[in-house]
Amino acid sequence: MGSAPTQSTQRQLTITRILDAPRELVFKAWTDPQHLVNWWGPRGSFTPQCEMDARNGGSYRFLMRAASGREVVWSGVCRELVEPEKLVLTCTIRNLDGTIISAETVLTLTLEDLQGKTRLTLHQGVFDSDENCAAHGRGWRDTLDRIGEHLARL
Repeated sequence: MGSAPTQSTQRQLTITRILDAPRELVFKAWTDPQHLVNWWGPRGSFTPQCEMDARNGGSYRFLMRAASGREVVWSGVCRELVEPEKLVLTCTIRNLDGTIISAETVLTLTLEDLQGKTRLTLHQGVFDSDENCAAHGRGWRDTLDRIGEHLARL
């Protein structure tokens, strides 16, 4: 599982990883709740509730519980879905009381076939603060490690 360094410019992230799994499986891992609950979130967290309507205009809602016990909700809309190569989601993170932790960003995931492996490029932005952008960078690095581990078990 190779990775390129996280880039952060003007409150945007771009992270690239090479995953040892076919593109179709990587795409399914991002769009099927039965996969998402196994890897979504930084190490030590888990996702006890996951709803994903994987289609253009569909919505999603993930309840993520951190190792500390703190729960947050990721939610948004699928702006674009081109199976198995592209997924574009809006992302807002809220506390359980509805207060916003991270204002809406756009997450674009592109998957490139590398003869049985997949180059995953994740782009997210524009964040409301440099701190929030940096926190997401740390979280995504962990999360992408976890999806790689999940795919290796399949």
